[in-house]
Amino acid sequence: MKQALSLIFPTKLIKEPVIYRMSKKFDVVFNLRRAKINEQVGEIVLELEGDQDTLAKAVDWLKAQGLEIEPITHDTIES
Repeated sequence: MKQALSLIFPTKLIKEPVIYRMSKKFDVVFNLRRAKINEQVGEIVLELEGDQDTLAKAVDWLKAQGLEIEPITHDTIES
């Protein structure tokens, strides 16, 4: 299963390897599709691939770290 997400990083997490840690903690494959990062905020469009339960746990973990997560459609990624 694939899931596309928009991630918003708060200032305190911009320099932290949150996506890497998520991929090590959960058996998911990630693909960075877009990124816009500056000193105040990080915005990333991320595609995750894995089984449904693992993806849900990975997303919950990202939220628990302090990221804002919004699902997006595949069409949004491709444009």
